[in-house]
Amino acid sequence: MAARQAVAWCYRGGSISAEPRINDRIRVPEVRLVGPSGEQVGIVPLAKALELAQEYDLDLVEVAATARPPVCKLMDYGKFKYESAMKAREARKNQAHTVIKEMKLRPKIDPHDYDTKKGHVVRFLKQGDKVKITIMFRGREQSRPELGFRLLQRLASDVEDLGFIESNPKQDGRNMIMVLGPHKKKTEAMAEAREAQAARKAERQGLTPDAESEGDTAEAPSAAAEAPAETPSEA
Repeated sequence: MAARQAVAWCYRGGSISAEPRINDRIRVPEVRLVGPSGEQVGIVPLAKALELAQEYDLDLVEVAATARPPVCKLMDYGKFKYESAMKAREARKNQAHTVIKEMKLRPKIDPHDYDTKKGHVVRFLKQGDKVKITIMFRGREQSRPELGFRLLQRLASDVEDLGFIESNPKQDGRNMIMVLGPHKKKTEAMAEAREAQAARKAERQGLTPDAESEGDTAEAPSAAAEAPAETPSEA
């Protein structure tokens, strides 16, 4: 009964913590100490380790609690937590999530509608996403699966510079399905999108190299035009 209560208390967040023990929260007689620069100090009494931490104006952080004795390091724990949070944030920012977009077409689609749908597929592939193309058959169209097959092949050919057929066309009830995969990885597409956004922002602010060079060129003639005007006055 007591064990079940303890487990339930842990699930409510009572005792399990991802934070390492630091300073006076460390409850062992001795530790294997690592110095601020990563140097091995050796096994020392806990009191001595805490004394060194105070001397260096650092924290004593338990980095390997399961070791015998536990391994502790002298560090600025606040700075360490901040840097770890920034690294995790950057990792999440650059993390690529595989997304499957879906586009639905009819076998006898209007040319204008086809161009619109193709434009969406192009945009998805440029973003590094997969695209599931579904051809929907209705009524008598179900007896003409070749219409859907030809349409899928046409679409794949039109976007072959951006994507490839990852899953060949196959009949699924009243529908025919094909999956296109992007040539470009999601991370590459995200990086290019960020670069393009930064370039557009710089262009709006007039910070492009072309604008600066044009400004320098425009100043040069004005300076040259002023020079002749001074010559007659000196004469």
